[in-house]
Amino acid sequence: MARTDIGGQAVIEGVMMKGRKIYAVAVRKPDEEIVVDVQDTKSILDKYKILRWPILRGIAVFVESLTLGVKTLSYSAEVFGDDEELEESKFEKWLMEKLGDKAEKFLIGVTMCISFVLAIGIFMILPMLMSTLFKGFIESSFVLNLVEGAFRIAIFLGYMKLVTCLKDIQRTFQYHGAEHKTINCLEKEQELTVENVRKCSRLHKSCGTSFLFVVMIVSILVFSLFTTESVWLRMVVRIVMVPVVAGISYEFIRWARKADSNKLAILLSKPGMWLQKSFTTLEPDDKQIEVAIAAVKGVLDNEHSEGTTKRCNC
Repeated sequence: MARTDIGGQAVIEGVMMKGRKIYAVAVRKPDEEIVVDVQDTKSILDKYKILRWPILRGIAVFVESLTLGVKTLSYSAEVFGDDEELEESKFEKWLMEKLGDKAEKFLIGVTMCISFVLAIGIFMILPMLMSTLFKGFIESSFVLNLVEGAFRIAIFLGYMKLVTCLKDIQRTFQYHGAEHKTINCLEKEQELTVENVRKCSRLHKSCGTSFLFVVMIVSILVFSLFTTESVWLRMVVRIVMVPVVAGISYEFIRWARKADSNKLAILLSKPGMWLQKSFTTLEPDDKQIEVAIAAVKGVLDNEHSEGTTKRCNC
């Protein structure tokens, strides 16, 4: 299988694909028109070489992916809702007056902070607090950490099951499937046609879903290294060590993708692939595949261009 440096994510009624130098967001509007927005992107890894070191590069990529994800989701919501005339709220008007062009970056930053706090609270702190209910029955800190990890995985799976019941999320998961199929087609070096893409798998080892599941497992191992009876210290450890857990998880995903024929890599990748198959990807229709292809071509057609800023209608 050929490797490609293109990755992506599903957005609202569309797909974002990112290459080395640019990213492209393709969104299908309510009138069936596909709008493709191509923008330059620069990685902090190119600016600071130290961030290319193992673990550190995972942390940097995680932050960059989260930032770009929020930005492109906001863009897709704006494009898909172009036909709706929505009056700006007083807060939005005030923000534009005070910050001007920086208002969007401010909102993205706030959204990221809120998302991060909620994720830490629900998937890290809550399982830890739940595990303390068993302190009177379990003396071993290691076993108690395993109980915490079990709660963390159960909460994560419960959350995934809950969101899959939402109709809008189901369409996003279909676009997620279209994204994976298109990248798999590209990696097989086949022509990017709807017919070829349709035949490819909707699962991919480098998926963010697999990354999140690996985070759940790695957190159990990392947190086991820190034993303390203080609940507050345990909270601090979990918050502080989240970037390290993310960095280690990234290294595993990176290795698993490179060693795609390694039996151990295949075995350890199975839980993440199962999660994709059971929850976060659905089979897309041909129109959704067309959008994913448009996003990939937006990257391939402009990857070697300088100063790329392009928006086209397909």
